[in-house]
Amino acid sequence: MTANDFIETKAPQLAFYGKAFLDNQLEYKEIQLYMWDVLEEWQHLTEISPAMECPQTDTETVFWYLLHCFDKWPDWALRGNQLLRSQVDECCDYINIGGTFPQSCVGIRP
Repeated sequence: MTANDFIETKAPQLAFYGKAFLDNQLEYKEIQLYMWDVLEEWQHLTEISPAMECPQTDTETVFWYLLHCFDKWPDWALRGNQLLRSQVDECCDYINIGGTFPQSCVGIRP
């Protein structure tokens, strides 16, 4: 599995969870559990294929940024701060349907 394969599998899942969280249909701790599972799988992937030479795509950039948001900000901030909420929503939409790359979105591989 390549980095691109990994992201193509995980990004739609994260976007689904992000939208469900914003709609109060998913608890924050569920996203945190998902985040740790993703990071564990990523670590395993990089151990078996350390080169990871394929360039990072825009979707991957948004994926890592979105994951970082769920790690950095508490649930009340993501739901209550309109700027953060809008950024998460925009990132989820970008992953799901594409379009314009979200502003101020800087995500890098761990």
